[in-house]
Amino acid sequence: MISYKTEINPTAEQKQIINRTIGVSRYVYNFYLGHNKEIYEKEKRFVTGADFSKWLNNEYIPNNPDKTWIKEVSSKSVKQSIMNAERAFKNFFKKKTKFPKFKKKNKSDVKMYFVKTDATVIIPCERHRIKIPTLGWVRLKEKGYIPTDKIIKSGTVSKKADRYYVSVLIDMPNNTQNVTGKTDGIGIDLGLKDFAVISDGTQKKNINKTAKIKKTEKKLKREQRKLSRKYESLKQNNKNTKGEATRKNIDKQVIKVQKLHQRLDNVRTDNINKIIHELVRDDLAKTKPSYITIEDLNVSGMMKNKHISKAVAQQKFYEFRVKLEHKCRQNGIELRIVNMFYPSSKLCHECGNIKSDLKLSDRIYKCECGYEADRDFNASLNLRDAKIYKTA
Repeated sequence: MISYKTEINPTAEQKQIINRTIGVSRYVYNFYLGHNKEIYEKEKRFVTGADFSKWLNNEYIPNNPDKTWIKEVSSKSVKQSIMNAERAFKNFFKKKTKFPKFKKKNKSDVKMYFVKTDATVIIPCERHRIKIPTLGWVRLKEKGYIPTDKIIKSGTVSKKADRYYVSVLIDMPNNTQNVTGKTDGIGIDLGLKDFAVISDGTQKKNINKTAKIKKTEKKLKREQRKLSRKYESLKQNNKNTKGEATRKNIDKQVIKVQKLHQRLDNVRTDNINKIIHELVRDDLAKTKPSYITIEDLNVSGMMKNKHISKAVAQQKFYEFRVKLEHKCRQNGIELRIVNMFYPSSKLCHECGNIKSDLKLSDRIYKCECGYEADRDFNASLNLRDAKIYKTA
């Protein structure tokens, strides 16, 4: 299974259907969470998604005519939102995540789901458009990206910063890249000063320190201050005729802020994708490393430190690891994960001595044996040569 995601250009009528479907899916998701919580407090039992769906369609909606609008949108999308909520509960019971949270309007990742109805029906896709159930033909902004000769199993339509996207799941084998040779393994030391220092001597700079990012962040701060002032103005004008006009201005300003957030996110994600591509495959030499070693960073623990939490979030270490695992698996490269307590920075790569008094401010590693090297480069060499690890 391979997924493809691209931007679409729906009509005004199609946007209305998408927004309504996403809104109903969000409502049903929250309704299932609240209903399950109430039933558990009273009867000490858990309501499955299938049981809730039967109760919703056969009892609740018929007895509450004012809720018939739930059935005005795609039933597949509503059913999927219930299944997503059930999965969130099961992950909580398995202690994988915290207790499920209610979805907030315009602040949560809720999607419109569609799927093949049966084996005889297909979801048509052409070079410039795709036919989505309940929407009809929708134009694609990126022409020729989604394969037109494959069968689409299912998909979702999402909205972000007033832009619409379709993501489809296609049943096709993962094609391993045709690479002729392999080089030695590499170690990667991730950090905040530089995004990554690699054992072959290359460095990947922290893109958050570039002028492009700083300029966008500065503009974001200005737009956020404008939004804050509009909210204050709404409080003052809430009782007169200016309130409705102020509300419309707030909606416009919210979209401006969302677009800037999306721009920053896209730049950082693009940087990660390019780094992973360079690590996994060298297109000129047609070679790839035999293995890649990284450290198992405690990202959640680092996020609790208020001094570095913002910088850690901007680096997107978790997304980097997930995408690196996928690419290594796709290209037949062994990904080694070293324990977070492995002294990669304190260990001398030359003599093996551990410098226990090494401070974070010591950017140059100096050992008693005379070995001297950049702190992060020394760590990458130790990660490359680590003997105790687990494979992803």
